[in-house]
Amino acid sequence: MPVRMAALTALLDTVLRPPVERLTPAQLAKERGTAYPHRPPFTWVTGPVDRRVGITYGTAPARDGYEVPLRIYRPRSVRDADTDVPVIVFVHGGGYATGNVVLYDALCTHLAQQVRAVVVSVDYRLAPEHRAPTAAHDVIDAATWVALQSDLLRADSTRLALCGDSAGGALAAVTAQALRDAGDYPVRLQALIYPATDMTLSSPSIAELPDAPMLTRTSIETYRDLYCPDPGMWRDPLVSPLFGRLAGVAPALIQTADLDPLRDDGTRYAAVLRDAGVPVRLTNYLRVPHGFASIPGATPMGPQHRAELVGELRRHLYAADPPSSGDAS
Repeated sequence: MPVRMAALTALLDTVLRPPVERLTPAQLAKERGTAYPHRPPFTWVTGPVDRRVGITYGTAPARDGYEVPLRIYRPRSVRDADTDVPVIVFVHGGGYATGNVVLYDALCTHLAQQVRAVVVSVDYRLAPEHRAPTAAHDVIDAATWVALQSDLLRADSTRLALCGDSAGGALAAVTAQALRDAGDYPVRLQALIYPATDMTLSSPSIAELPDAPMLTRTSIETYRDLYCPDPGMWRDPLVSPLFGRLAGVAPALIQTADLDPLRDDGTRYAAVLRDAGVPVRLTNYLRVPHGFASIPGATPMGPQHRAELVGELRRHLYAADPPSSGDAS
């Protein structure tokens, strides 16, 4: 890794963000509320929150009666009467047990402004209080509700993309399969940033990089035990989208990190999507660890990663004739 990234990840791993396996239940609960100030020097690392984007709030009904909180981003340049903008449903990472929507303000405002879209970030319920498949159900239910809310969102929610990182990438992939099955809610793109697609932990990179910065095998196993301790569920497509039925699912952008134990989760998911006839763009970013998308200022790859993500979202959301699952990759 570049020296500045190596120094930052060491600081995060040892001081600022201790590994999940070292956290007590009380510390885990406190970790969920962590958010960094939206000012320098923090934004030199996390990227700035784009003030040209307004932030509001809402809720979406879940199947069990729970109201899933939503954080909604809309470019201020998009007037209330401009209802032609598409919608991106964003799903945050954190191993199903940590993370929050506020931590992703920088990325979500960037996507809203640069794609010219309404971004709806889903604050799904976390483990261990809410085990699998609660998070998946919350995101599926929220995305299904969002797809019907063109009038409320003042946007064209029929032009819908899903985006998420890590556990959020897995939940976005699961949701893409669920909306394909529903039939009435076509998704134009699933943009998956280092997604965790296989709860059996069978990817070669997990064995290759057990002590990687930002995410170790021990941490992955701990997150899995918190969210899905039942081995009988590990191959369920609601927790491992790799094992789902993939024909007809939305086209995918998959971005992986070369120094990430989950790298091959993304690579393998791209392969099975292609085998199912789904168009896929797979990019592996070199010399960066898991989580690099959240610290773009610490790596020279940050601008390239964001440019690719924005470009693919725009290409699919603004295409007059969007690519379908039958098109070549």
